[in-house]
Amino acid sequence: MDEFAKMKRILIIAGHYGSGKTEFAVNLAVYAKKKDAFGYSKVALVDLDVVNPYFRSRDRVDMLKGFGVDVYGSFYGGNVTAEIPELSALVRAPLEDQNTFTIVDAGGNESGARVMRQFTKYFTPSESSLLIVINNARPETQTVSGALSHMKAIEAALGISAEGLISNTHLLRETSYDDVLHGYLFSLEVAKISAIPIICCCYPENFVKRSDLESVVKERLFPLKLYMRDSWLDK
Repeated sequence: MDEFAKMKRILIIAGHYGSGKTEFAVNLAVYAKKKDAFGYSKVALVDLDVVNPYFRSRDRVDMLKGFGVDVYGSFYGGNVTAEIPELSALVRAPLEDQNTFTIVDAGGNESGARVMRQFTKYFTPSESSLLIVINNARPETQTVSGALSHMKAIEAALGISAEGLISNTHLLRETSYDDVLHGYLFSLEVAKISAIPIICCCYPENFVKRSDLESVVKERLFPLKLYMRDSWLDK
């Protein structure tokens, strides 16, 4: 059975700035739709990252709607309001709808996570799971102690405990096999100390071959398309 299909209806994706949490959230939303929403009637992506003005899932509204994913966030009538850190009241709709598989793109760091406190009544243990994305290539999470400290800060800000880790070490289009493997081994250390399991190991499918990783990575391998990064930014 698909690992994600066994998870709870609301998945909260959090992580440090630059961890790739939004890219993962967008890819997971598209994947869930392709898998018939894991038995739910709809898939929704709720963008609660109103702190960071860059690489927001709400910037890909048209693309996601093309895949059949409903998007909710800090915009009104289809207009993205990057300068106004305000959430539409409509974001509560998928959280309340028992027929919608909902992925929540939480704000980076504990400051972004605090925005979510107004929605905690929806984040019950029976309905939701918090997943932490770890990118070992980021300065703040290059050590196990740094990663653990970051996780604890997010948990404290949200008021809920993490249930899974997403290994997502990357250097954008420069990502190599060694980067993914090193990040995975690092995530194993974090998982061992925190007693929080790794849900999957991500890799950019256009730059790293799945076959190279299969003999080493024991957890689920999850390919990522770079939906959020425009190619001209890397030139």
